[in-house]
Amino acid sequence: MHDNLIILAGGASSRMKKPATSKTINSDETAQANNRSKSLISLDNTGRPVLDYLLYNAKKAGYKNIYIVINEKGGLFKEFYGNKERDNDFHGLNISFPIQYIPKEREKPFGTADALLQAVEQFTELNNQFYTVCNSDNLYSTKALKLLRETEHKNAFISYNRDALEFPLERISKFALTKLNEENELINILEKPSENDVPNFYDRDGKLRVSMNIFKFDGKEFYPFLKNCPVHPIRNEKEMQTSLLNYISETNNKVVGIPLSEHVSDLSSKDDIVIVKAYLKKYYSILDWNSI
Repeated sequence: MHDNLIILAGGASSRMKKPATSKTINSDETAQANNRSKSLISLDNTGRPVLDYLLYNAKKAGYKNIYIVINEKGGLFKEFYGNKERDNDFHGLNISFPIQYIPKEREKPFGTADALLQAVEQFTELNNQFYTVCNSDNLYSTKALKLLRETEHKNAFISYNRDALEFPLERISKFALTKLNEENELINILEKPSENDVPNFYDRDGKLRVSMNIFKFDGKEFYPFLKNCPVHPIRNEKEMQTSLLNYISETNNKVVGIPLSEHVSDLSSKDDIVIVKAYLKKYYSILDWNSI
């Protein structure tokens, strides 16, 4: 069991900046989408960011130390969650802010492995502990977060049943498929699979499992693979999946896929705003922090 959650929030939010295909969001939401990090968009009548909901679930799952990885222009995160670099108190959560710096020769961040690497190098205590790491624009459930916090496996991830995800099929078909062995140990992750790839990825229960980028790692063992992560030849980024696949191929360590069948709310583009608003209204009446 561990208490550390790293939330990756330093990305460029490129898809969110593109025009919506429908006219279902208001001018204020459009302005926020164009100017804020995705997880700081307000989708209820409180004016608070949607990231509050992920933090709320994390606290319910028992996490105590939250590391929100922001970029160099991430000052708005500190306005909402505390202006110190580390140890800000937010409803009993201890929130710190690693910064993902962009190399001088690049215009955009260098990928998820780079974000995690910079976090653990700035907060070196993480390299001697276990931690969970996830995206900031997905609303992972308390159950998913708790499964990773409490699992006895040193390295694990939530292996989602693709059929339970409430997205259009065209969108789901692009999600990363995970190949597991009979013990649910990870063999491969395939980004943007083709139709010809699909038959090779059914698990022992006949289900297709996808990664929604929520993992638990042994910080000490995983660090070298973040440090030495190669650049993806096509996407020109250092990706956490690359570090992970190198980790399992070059060591005897296992990464276990914990099966879970439920939807994961995703805020990637302007068209998601209305959908996520409805999801929050349906499942969250009020965030009662005092009840946790």
